[in-house]
Amino acid sequence: MDAFGWLPTRYITLRGWGILAAGILALLLAQVLGRRDLLTLGVFLVGLPLLAAAAMVLLKPQFIVERKFRPAAVETGVVAQVELTVRRSGGLSGLVYMEEQLPPRFGKAPSFRFPARHPSRSGASIYEYKLRSNQRGLFAIGPVTADFTDPFGLANHRHHLGDTSPLVVTPAPVQLPATSLTGARGSDGTASTRRQANPSDDDVMTREYRYGDPMRRVHWAATARHGELMVRQEESVTTPQATIVLDRRASAFGTGLMPSFGDGGSHHGDLLHTSPAFEWAVTAVASAANDFLQRNYTVRLLDIHAAAAVLESPSAPSPGQEEFDGPAGYQDLAEGLAALGLADDHRKSERHPAAPAFGDRLMDKLAAHKYKGPLVAVLGEIGSDEARLLAPAAEFGSHAFALIVTDRPQLARASMDLLRAGGWRTVAVSPKASVSAAWAHFDLGDRIEPVGTGAAQ
Repeated sequence: MDAFGWLPTRYITLRGWGILAAGILALLLAQVLGRRDLLTLGVFLVGLPLLAAAAMVLLKPQFIVERKFRPAAVETGVVAQVELTVRRSGGLSGLVYMEEQLPPRFGKAPSFRFPARHPSRSGASIYEYKLRSNQRGLFAIGPVTADFTDPFGLANHRHHLGDTSPLVVTPAPVQLPATSLTGARGSDGTASTRRQANPSDDDVMTREYRYGDPMRRVHWAATARHGELMVRQEESVTTPQATIVLDRRASAFGTGLMPSFGDGGSHHGDLLHTSPAFEWAVTAVASAANDFLQRNYTVRLLDIHAAAAVLESPSAPSPGQEEFDGPAGYQDLAEGLAALGLADDHRKSERHPAAPAFGDRLMDKLAAHKYKGPLVAVLGEIGSDEARLLAPAAEFGSHAFALIVTDRPQLARASMDLLRAGGWRTVAVSPKASVSAAWAHFDLGDRIEPVGTGAAQ
C-alpha cells in the first residue's frame, strides 16, 4: 500500500485506482488485439470507480445535527459544555466515524462513532465535550465531518454534516472596589432625587399651582416667595442611570488580529480587529457595567459618535440597544461586547457622517440625561483637540471619570489636564495595569498619576 501512497485518494480509494488501472490496461489490449470483449470490460472497469466517486460527491448522506451550549454564552476562561446530537434521517445504515470541526484555539477536534454504543430512545446519538477560550469572540463550532465509502470500497468522500453553531465568549468582568463614583445609595439600590446646586428640571421640589391640585399640597413659604400659589412636588425615588462611553477608534488603540467568528480557514470566518489596549478597554466596560447593574443602576452604553456602542457587533442580540437593566441586561451587554472590534476611523465617519467623534450629537445625548448618574468614558489615545471637545461633557453626569488606555501613559498628561479642567477625574493606564486599581483612582482626584504597572486583570 505504501508504494502507492502518491496516488490521490480524496475521491477514489487505492482499490478504485487499481480497478481503474485494470480498465485502462484492458482498453489498451482491446486496441492491440482487436478484442471487443476486452473493450467492453475496459469501459466497465474504468467507469465503475468514476461513477462511484461521482455518486459519493453528489449523494450527501442525510443526518440531522444539533448543538446545545451550556451556558448559551460563556465568559472567557470558563468551561462550556457542548451537547451534540446526531440522528440519521435517511434510510442507509452502517457504522460511521465522525469528527467535530473546531477552531484551532480549542485544541484537538473530538471524534466519535455513529451510532453511539448507547443511543437515546429516539434513536439519536448524543455526545458531550467541553470547550474553553481565554479570548472573547464569536466562534464557529462545527460542522461535523465524516468519510463515507461506497459499498465496493472504490470511492470515498468527506461530507460536512449540519451547519456551524456560534459560540459566544464574553469578556469576564473584574470585581471593582467600592468608590464614591456611584454616590449615596438606598438599601434597595435606588436613589432619591433631591434639589442640587445646579438642579435639572426633574429635580425641582415646587411648581406653580395647577387647576385640580389639592390645597393640602400648597407650599406657603414658596408661595410667599414667588408671589403666586406654589405646590409641593413630591420627592421622587428613581433608578439612576450610569452612562459609559466607549472609544472604538483603531487609531486610538492600535490594531491587531485576534480570532472572532472562527480562526480563519475554509469554515471559520473572519478575524476580530483588536489590540491589547482595546481588550483592556472592553474588560473595563464589562466590569463597570456589571458593577453599576449590581447596584441597581440602568446602564447606557454609547460610542464616541453617540451611537449604540454594540451597533456593529456581530454577537449583539440587539445591535441598536443602548440601555441595559438588570441581570438580563448585563447578559445582553456582555454578548454585545463579545465580538466587538475596533472601527476604522474613516469607515466610521462614513457610517455616521453627521456625528463626528465627541461632537454635538454626543453632547446632546448626554445632556438629555443630565444628573441622572455617573458618566464614565473609556478612551484610547486622545489628542488635545479631542480632549477639549469632550471636557464640557463632565457637567452632564453626577460624577465624570475618564480612563485613558495607552501604551504610553506618561504622554497623556496634556489631555488629562484638559479633561480635569472640564470637571473630569482622569487616569491614564497601560494595558498591563490592573482594571480594579485603575478604578480605585477615581477617589484620588487630581493627585493621581499615570498607571503603567500592575498585574493585568
